Amino acid sequence: MRQTLEKYQVLVYLAFIAMGLALGSALPQRVGVLEALLWPLLGALLYVTFTQVPLMQLRAAWRDTRFLAAAVVGNFVLLPLVAWGLASLFVTEPAVRLGLLLVLLVPCTDWFITFSHLGGGKAQYAIAFAPVSLLLQLALLPLYLWLFLDENLRLALVQRELLLAFAGLILLPLLLAFITEKWAQGHLERAAGIERLGWLPVPLLALVVFSIAATQVNVAAGSLPLLGGLLLAFVGFLLLAATLARLLAYAWKLPNEQGRVLAFSLGTRNSFVVLPLALSLPAPYELAVVVIVFQSLVELIGMAFFLWWVPRRLFPATG
Repeated sequence: MRQTLEKYQVLVYLAFIAMGLALGSALPQRVGVLEALLWPLLGALLYVTFTQVPLMQLRAAWRDTRFLAAAVVGNFVLLPLVAWGLASLFVTEPAVRLGLLLVLLVPCTDWFITFSHLGGGKAQYAIAFAPVSLLLQLALLPLYLWLFLDENLRLALVQRELLLAFAGLILLPLLLAFITEKWAQGHLERAAGIERLGWLPVPLLALVVFSIAATQVNVAAGSLPLLGGLLLAFVGFLLLAATLARLLAYAWKLPNEQGRVLAFSLGTRNSFVVLPLALSLPAPYELAVVVIVFQSLVELIGMAFFLWWVPRRLFPATG
């Protein structure tokens, strides 16, 4: 039954996205509770994902410098150039350009781990890359914004939001999962309980995408004239990210299980982290919020497609 659930997970996510969009459109005043539940749901999602990963093998993942080098080059050298090119090609409004760059410059440090796990990648490599990604984001995001925007933004707030998100959505669930794994060592019944937690990533991720779709549909719908060019930009970003993952995996001779993690790392962005930053910007930049919300909706649908495409076509199983 669990294998069937994971086999048809893409259809589950698409169905929940559709239901979320319908609920948010029909009853926008009733979805506030979903917005409040979003971060706890993400934390629970990461916790159950971490419990399914052999955390004792993280040391070996950190020693694999080929994967880390490919992920760093892809996320922090090549994709910033892609983001700048897309912003120059599709955007003229300064606030929209700011939102697009904010969301595309910062790689995801949380739910891409779950996508990597569900997409047939070795999630311990995703977990190992997350702290490296966070540190590089903290160091490089101000530089990227200075190079691409020449705007005096609240960079200290960027760093604070990144740290809060990383502590709440990565470090705390990771610590709890490590404690759970130690608690279960040598106890067959406890180990079986952890195995049963493996049922939860798909339904929890379905609830996450449902909540995002329900709470953000009206924000995106209220700015429809902007969305055509942004849709092209965000879909183009996903396709270019996948192409870069394939090329980098070939250049660094990565096995397909690592290539899948790389594809999800390059394709996902930290929209939940930069959204509070955008909400804190002065009124002339309020359109940046719309851009970030719309990107998260496009990414959700894109990741549903990635979960089918990446393990079957982009990095198929060999033999």
